Amino acid sequence: MHGPTLVSWLLALLTATAGAYCLSRLRHAPCAATAPGSRLAHPPLARESDAAEALMGLGMAAMAVTGATVPAAVWACLFGLPATVFLVAALHAPAGRAHRLHHAVGALAMTYMGLAMTASPGGGHHHATALGTPLLTGTLLLYFGGYSLWAGARLLRTPAGTLVLGTTGLPRACRLAMGIGMFAMLLTM
Repeated sequence: MHGPTLVSWLLALLTATAGAYCLSRLRHAPCAATAPGSRLAHPPLARESDAAEALMGLGMAAMAVTGATVPAAVWACLFGLPATVFLVAALHAPAGRAHRLHHAVGALAMTYMGLAMTASPGGGHHHATALGTPLLTGTLLLYFGGYSLWAGARLLRTPAGTLVLGTTGLPRACRLAMGIGMFAMLLTM
């Protein structure tokens, strides 16, 4: 990622915090299979979501700090494979289809940004160098900008018109933070 160093580190802090929170949710929440009927049971789709969001948050933090010092093959493996898995899962499993498609788009966007950064001369840290395809970058900007607005509105209000607080609000806040982080990273391309 190119841009001011302070912005890169703040973005890394934001996304690493969100990724670490998702990782802690994944680690500390009991699986639905081991605790049937429990109010604390963590359904398999929620566990999958937490795992994907932890990978995305921590990967975005690494990308914001290291930029193009990581080889293109690493970005392709780290995010290209999960993108394929989420896309196939979304096409074949009706439960959670939209959420899996969102994770597939996020993983593909991370792959795209990583490959664009490593392919640019100078490692993607020069402002004069345009990275990636403007049409694809613009489409992803629209998607993640819209997603961030939707997630923010969803975080603030429930259908009953009350403010979302507590345990349901934190995962939504993490999703919002990662949507904003993805938008910011795409904006610097």
